[in-house]
Amino acid sequence: MNHLPGAEFQAPANADTIGARPQRHSMTRLSHISVCVCTYKRPALLNLLLNALRDQDTDGLFAYSIVVVDNDSAESARSVVAGFETSSGLPVTYCVEPRQNIALARNKVVANATGDYVAFIDDDEFPIKRWLLVLFTTCRDRGVDGVLGPVKPHYDVEPPQWVVKGKFHERDSYPTGLIIDWRKGRTGNTFLRKRVFSDCQEPFNPEYRTGEDQEFFYRMIEKGFVFIWCSEAVAYEVVPPVRWQRKFLLRRALLRGAHQLKMPDFGARSVAKSLIAVPAYTVALPISLMMGHHKFMNLLVRLFDHLGKLLAAVGINPVKEAYVTD
Repeated sequence: MNHLPGAEFQAPANADTIGARPQRHSMTRLSHISVCVCTYKRPALLNLLLNALRDQDTDGLFAYSIVVVDNDSAESARSVVAGFETSSGLPVTYCVEPRQNIALARNKVVANATGDYVAFIDDDEFPIKRWLLVLFTTCRDRGVDGVLGPVKPHYDVEPPQWVVKGKFHERDSYPTGLIIDWRKGRTGNTFLRKRVFSDCQEPFNPEYRTGEDQEFFYRMIEKGFVFIWCSEAVAYEVVPPVRWQRKFLLRRALLRGAHQLKMPDFGARSVAKSLIAVPAYTVALPISLMMGHHKFMNLLVRLFDHLGKLLAAVGINPVKEAYVTD
């Protein structure tokens, strides 16, 4: 393998490092990347991701290690991480955040990241082989504070045509070099200089169950940090059949809408927009159905986005669970 496992890597004292190895030293210090993964009850998908991280191309420019934070108090990811560490030879730090909260899990993974750079990838994603290399060189050569890349859907089983036509699992992508605003900020495929976190004891706000990454980017951009897009740094998101279900799409929309109240641009104008949208979309639903089921579901999802916002505005929490997983 052309990476240098463990180069200049030292696990933090408060983490549970599986199979920790002695630190290696060299005359010229390589940059080190901490690949950060938060996981919750997805052992098979986590295993897929870890194996995709096993042989990342480095061109001898950097070393990397992995930090996994398990947001399951039962530690369902521990055996997967231990098996991977043993077989791969890569340094892996395993931690548990027993409180089910994605922001708390992200905070713990950042606290245990010791690299010069922090790369975030979700536990249901897997990257291309040159993922880290493209992110690293883009960040270095452009002189920016971070780089975000596209996440494309990956279906193990062919989904219904209305799901494909509706593009429910496709995300926006942008030209390489575009300076992003906070609304495009997320942590599903993200590469940041560690200095971005230097003044943040708790970088992600635990009050958020979703959208905590956008709120983080809002604050960091306000501080003057610059983040750009790189369309070549591709990761894929595994989309299982449960996410094709209408119930899943609508519950996720309710949760997303509810958390619009906490976003920096929320105000009376946003509420007014939703008050107009809900009856207008309701009236338009029968018409959209005649245009195809994908059009109907797209409109229904948008309607539930606005409903979630309005319900939350009057103190009704439409989704009780910490995560919308089914």
